[in-house]
Amino acid sequence: MTDRSVPSAPTVPDAHRQAKYQVRFDWAAEGARSVAADADVVVWVDALGDGTIVPSVPAIADLPGTGAVIAAGLTNPAAVAAWALAEQVRLGRRALISIIAAGGSTPAGATRFAVEDLLAAGAVVDALASLGIDYSSPEAAAACAAFTGLRGAVAHLLTASVSGQELVATGIAPAEIAPAGRVGTVDEVAVLRPAG
Repeated sequence: MTDRSVPSAPTVPDAHRQAKYQVRFDWAAEGARSVAADADVVVWVDALGDGTIVPSVPAIADLPGTGAVIAAGLTNPAAVAAWALAEQVRLGRRALISIIAAGGSTPAGATRFAVEDLLAAGAVVDALASLGIDYSSPEAAAACAAFTGLRGAVAHLLTASVSGQELVATGIAPAEIAPAGRVGTVDEVAVLRPAG
């Protein structure tokens, strides 16, 4: 007789979940599975896909949990932080916030590190901290430190990054990419999935 039971999903260790922190940070869909299941707000960070250059929205149905999913880039970290604070006020308790950097893709289709998404995630962590939402995991704090340390070079790093150079190679001029690196120039937040 063959066992036809469906295997259960692997359990994510508490350390990977960054469970004791209010603000967490990880990469791509795999990271979302680790840190977003209990989040009230999931911030999907895609600096070059935030509507300025190339729209890029994750498969929202594949993100865990029932928390709201909002889009962020370098252009709207203050607006994202204000949105998260308003959600925390609505909930009447400390909101759990998971920041997920989209990352780039390799020719084989795997997710790769994308410096622009690290910087944009750090900008969101910094904006949250400025509003008093600052109980951040070491991963989130490191992203924030990368942003604050490189704040003056963000626009250059965006166009000089692997992702930026990939866009240039397709014929997109650096001047067309540059607006995605103008920190805090957008006051809107796209809600990709409302809280469930």
